[in-house]
Amino acid sequence: MTCFQINGGAALDGDVKCQGSKNASLPMLAACILTKDETALYNAPALTDVEAALDILRYLGAKVKREDGALIVDAAGIGKNDVPDALMREMRSSVIFLGPLLARTGRAVLSAPGGCEIGLRPIDLHLEAVSRLGAVVKNEGGKIVCTAPKGLAGAEIPLSFPSVGATENAMLAAVLAKGETRILNAAREPEIADLAALLNAMGAHIRGAGESTICIDGVNTLAGAVHTVLPDRIWGATLLTAGAITKGRVCVKGLSPAHLVPVLDVLERAGCEIRRGKNEITVSAPRRLHSVRTVRTTPYPGFPTDAQPPVTALLSTARGVSVIMETVFESRFRYVGELTRFGASIRTDGGFAVVEGVPRLYGAEVSAPDLRGGAALTLAALCAEGESTVREARHIDRGYEDLAASLRALGADVRRCRAESATAI
Repeated sequence: MTCFQINGGAALDGDVKCQGSKNASLPMLAACILTKDETALYNAPALTDVEAALDILRYLGAKVKREDGALIVDAAGIGKNDVPDALMREMRSSVIFLGPLLARTGRAVLSAPGGCEIGLRPIDLHLEAVSRLGAVVKNEGGKIVCTAPKGLAGAEIPLSFPSVGATENAMLAAVLAKGETRILNAAREPEIADLAALLNAMGAHIRGAGESTICIDGVNTLAGAVHTVLPDRIWGATLLTAGAITKGRVCVKGLSPAHLVPVLDVLERAGCEIRRGKNEITVSAPRRLHSVRTVRTTPYPGFPTDAQPPVTALLSTARGVSVIMETVFESRFRYVGELTRFGASIRTDGGFAVVEGVPRLYGAEVSAPDLRGGAALTLAALCAEGESTVREARHIDRGYEDLAASLRALGADVRRCRAESATAI
């Protein structure tokens, strides 16, 4: 088991370049299945979730390599259409292979996906989307078997919730379907628009990505393409919040302020000074933060659920009482019990958390329950008095490329260790 050992109390100060987006890279890797040509992705981060996606591609028959800063996928040899249970369990986003496998081979066999246990993330919307395109969905011995005996055909796909994953799966299936597809109540995240940019570079005809209605004219084939993955806005939000919670100054370069408007608003309401550049954001924190009356998570362009845990950690040190409303994942507050080990005063009830700020946090030994919860615990340790150990750093590795190194570059005293021996690695 790996962990972070952190001596808290240092105010972070400096500039850091934003990593490539995890949530954009994963559907793009699935999109590589749609062509027999090579696809090159620049700025794709080295994460365990990305490696899990690459393992799936290799199993299916693709060749993968990193070369000159690009992640290159050659999917000409795709010869399978099933994803084994062991690979599905590695990450929740593995269901994103449903659409492209159906479009490429006419069949997809999956099991329930794994990943962080932050609440129900049913794949019903994904299955409903491909069903409307003509797929036949069956449950056979615990496996989800989807076939397209007559091929996929364009259709209207109304989503009951603007699910990012379901929107992406519908796009990935529809680009090779016959006729026009309209996705209604589509997710509007920047990662959706970035996926559409890659697919259009491959020869797809997609309009409206980033808006609530996406129109797709199916084509017969797609070609390879070269694309640069957009910066990771959640990574940026985490590092900016780290600067704020340590009463420091952090500048994240390569990230558009337009992608983090609600997070920057909360940081400003907490008393931080925010400077916005064309592609950079700088946060400077006051000596003591103050509470924010209400933070409510909603789909983009609202406050992102992935940024909620780090911001909750921040508000646990603010003067006054803040209320967090989690409307996306019902088990997102699983990390709160560990956060209170630092001395935070937080009460949860269903989708609500009442955060009563305390003057200081104290070093503790905690365990990351999931990706974003692990980030929140790391931030709490950065500002806590004394030494802390954050166990189960493997969860953090799913979305942050060597987070310890990024924090050290800003002045943090943090090292990666093996929990059993506390030996630095």
